[in-house]
Amino acid sequence: MKVRDGNIVMGNNEEVRMNDGFISKPVIKDYAESHSTLDTTSPVSINLELGSVFSVTLAENTTFTFDNPPDSGNAGAFSLILTQNASAKTVTWPASVKFDSGSAPDLSTNSAIYILTFMTVDSGTTWYGFLSGSEMAVP
Repeated sequence: MKVRDGNIVMGNNEEVRMNDGFISKPVIKDYAESHSTLDTTSPVSINLELGSVFSVTLAENTTFTFDNPPDSGNAGAFSLILTQNASAKTVTWPASVKFDSGSAPDLSTNSAIYILTFMTVDSGTTWYGFLSGSEMAVP
């Protein structure tokens, strides 16, 4: 990494760690979000320090926990790609999750993919949950 004319110039595969620092007014041309495949043993921990997109194929009835949200006053969000196998399993969400319809969405279709999005602005005291994609065909 070099500084040239007040700009940081990085080589391939170089990493900048901010430790919760700020970047002001970036223009992002091309980016990717990190993706983690979750363990299927209940309870399933979604650790937000590992990224912002997670996927899981349910092998049993599953309880989720959301760990390491951003500090209060900062917004944090993640997406969950949930796949039901040939025999749909039940899902239990943390009590802090408030869904847009007032109740958890129906995720009971066999062999279907659901995409859910969750957001918090108070360090996980409340999570707002949204069903973003429903009953998508399993490839």
